[in-house]
Amino acid sequence: MALKLRLARHGAKKRPYYRIVVADARAPRDGRFIDRVGSYNPMLPKDSEDRVQLDVEKCKEWLAKGARPTERVARFLGAAGLWDWKAGNNPNKGKPGAAALQLIKDKEERAQARKEAEAE
Repeated sequence: MALKLRLARHGAKKRPYYRIVVADARAPRDGRFIDRVGSYNPMLPKDSEDRVQLDVEKCKEWLAKGARPTERVARFLGAAGLWDWKAGNNPNKGKPGAAALQLIKDKEERAQARKEAEAE
C-alpha cells in the first residue's frame, strides 16, 4: 500500500482550506484518509504563522513508515526541516502549445501577405 502525505481540500467555494493528510495513493483527493497531520490555509498572508501548521512528530513517524509527500507538501516539510525539497525544473512549462503556435504562424503569414500587398 503506497502512502502519500497530501492535501485534502475543504472550505467554501473560492475560500479553500486544506488539511494535510496521510492517505492511500489510490484514495480520492477529498476521500478516505488514514491520519491528519496538519493544515494549510492559503487565504492567510504568506508571513502568517497559521498559514501552514504541521504536527512534526506525526510527520516524522509517517515518513519513517515510508509515506511520500506530494510536491506541495514536500515544500512545507522542507520549510520545517523534515524533508529535502528541491525545486522542480520543467523547461517546457513556459512554452506555448500547438494551438498557440498555429495562431502565431497564421498571424505572421497575414502580416507577410499584407506587407506584399502594400509593396505592389
